Parts: sequence; C-alpha cells; structure tokens
Amino acid sequence: MKAGPDIAMIASLVGDPARANMLTALMTGRALTASELAHEAGVTRQTASSHLSKLETGGLIEPEKQGRHRYYRLSDPDVAGVLEGLAGLAARAGHMRVRTGPKDPALRRARICYDHLAGDLGVQMLDSMRTQRLVRQKKQEIQLTSEGERFLASALQISPEALAHPRRPVCKACLDWSERRHHLAGTLGAAIMTRFTELKWAARDSAPGSRVVNFTRNGERRFAELFGHAEERR
Repeated sequence: MKAGPDIAMIASLVGDPARANMLTALMTGRALTASELAHEAGVTRQTASSHLSKLETGGLIEPEKQGRHRYYRLSDPDVAGVLEGLAGLAARAGHMRVRTGPKDPALRRARICYDHLAGDLGVQMLDSMRTQRLVRQKKQEIQLTSEGERFLASALQISPEALAHPRRPVCKACLDWSERRHHLAGTLGAAIMTRFTELKWAARDSAPGSRVVNFTRNGERRFAELFGHAEERR
C-alpha cells in the first residue's frame, strides 16, 4: 500500500448519491437535522442515519446537539471548497442534473458557498479587488494588501484583526463551479458576506435548502460602487 492521504476513501464517501445530496445541502452553511438531510437525500430516516455515521467517521461532517435535537454541519470550510471544486468538474465534464428550474439563473448569479459569496457576483468581486489592488493573487494564493486593509475598514468596517483565525487563512481562492474561475473564500470572504447581510444589502433565500443570495436594490447599487466593473464604479 502506498503511503499518503487516502483519496479513495474520501471519494467513496462523497461518491454515493444520497451522501452527495446531504453534503450539498450542508453547503448552505446551516446545520440540519437527520430528518431534514434524509429529505434532501430522498432516503428514509434510518438509511440517512447510516450515511451520516459514515460521513461523521470520515471527518466530513460534525454533529451538534441542542436540546433533544441533533444537528449536522460540514466539519470545516475546506470540505465546502472540495465540494465546490467537484461541482465545477462535474459541470465541465457535462455531468449535470436533468431537472432545471427558475432558480438556476439566480443560483449562478449569487449564492452562498458555506459562508462566502459565490457565483457571478462572487467572481466579479474578486476580479474587482485584484484590479483595485486590494488583494494580490498568484495562482491560488491570495494576499490582502495594505490598501485592501484600509478599504475594508472604511467601506465595510472590517478590521484586519477580526480576520485572524488559528485554522483558516484570511484569503483563499475557491474554484467557482458555475463560473469555473475563483471567488474569494477564507475569513475575509466570510466577513464580507456577513457585512452584506448586516447592512441589509443581501439576504439568503428563505426556501429550505436554497443557496441563492438575493441582493436588494440598494445592495446592488452599493455592490456596484465597491466591486463593479471600472465604468460602474465611476
């Protein structure tokens, strides 16, 4: 047996359709019960418990008990990053779900990826931050610049000190499945999405299991002022 990470084990956990549906449902960043995940996976409660046990043992999800209820969430943001990357690979290879609906354009435009903004607007935001020299990117490595720190403090009231985390980078490139380009993850991506919500510029769709992010009219305008294309920021 060759030494090193066991990719096959992780692939087998994600590769089961029911478990893949459960993990995708947890990409909203919300903790869900076994019953809710069973519904998302289209399996019985008993079958869902078996799948959840395997995912927990494999380190992909973690339980959280509150009162009589037991909730599950992704164990780490890097799990969401892997799932987003796999979704991009599936889209590129032509492995798409047959059913489509009116939410598809909205999902591609703006959606939550665990705790940060993804979709067309997420990619646009990172593009704009690079153009404005708020961040520097070399392949998948992204660094916040001094100019970026000043911008965040003045425009969004995000302090550099608030971004520090012992196990998570400030900036991380996350491959967007619909755009097939990078959007911004890490503690900075999460902090910006949180501020959008706090300022009531954007809100997550209230439909169960939805990852769509809806911007208000004011939010659209403010987003364009901060992260629009050059002509939109004038």
